[in-house]
Amino acid sequence: MKEKLTCYIIDDEPLAQEILEEYVAKVPFLEWKGTFMSPLEAAENLKTDKPDLLFLDINMPDLDGLSFIPMLNPRPMIILTTAYDQYALKAFDLEVKDYLVKPFSFERFYRGVLRLYQEHSARQSPDKKEGKAEPRNEQEYLFLKVGHRLQKIAVRDIILIEGMKDYLRVHTAQEKIMTLTSFAKLEELLPSQNFIRVHRSFMVAIDKIDHIEKNRIKIADQLIPISDTYADAFYKMLKGN
Repeated sequence: MKEKLTCYIIDDEPLAQEILEEYVAKVPFLEWKGTFMSPLEAAENLKTDKPDLLFLDINMPDLDGLSFIPMLNPRPMIILTTAYDQYALKAFDLEVKDYLVKPFSFERFYRGVLRLYQEHSARQSPDKKEGKAEPRNEQEYLFLKVGHRLQKIAVRDIILIEGMKDYLRVHTAQEKIMTLTSFAKLEELLPSQNFIRVHRSFMVAIDKIDHIEKNRIKIADQLIPISDTYADAFYKMLKGN
């Protein structure tokens, strides 16, 4: 297991640099490796040092943070630190790990880096049982586009997902959320051992199923049909579980 995450700070504001350096110094599993005024200044060092984590501002002279991200290869984990919240949708399309809006507290900063450290450690830790594959590190929550905002949804709360033409309706224990995304995208994000398509219009959480009868699933007071297209894969999964 890697003991620390090495990190760079790229921000053109001296006060923002100072705050981030202080925050990093307080966290025992973070190791500060350098601070830079712009992406261009940091570019050569990134190639040689290959830090694990990058704290990146968005609005900077010469090259903004969002334009810099696709240029990174290899790409470290990225936490955006910005005074503007309107770039959140584009940021998550670029698969950044967190989005901190200035001024942010140390508590908010720590929550974000702790989650990344735990995910990173889980990927690095070898399985102790010989011959057993390392379990896939799954997301605990999703950010889905709902209107003009990104809605955070805990994966464990999702019961089923229903296709509604161009939208999906995500049923949770607390609410039903309409989001402009696709089944294909959610299938990439959700843990495959617990979520499966059973119909062109339905995906269900296996652990939320009440019972199955005559190719229909009883789940959350609804009856969901199992279509012939998805039946074989669905029943094979049930046998595996």
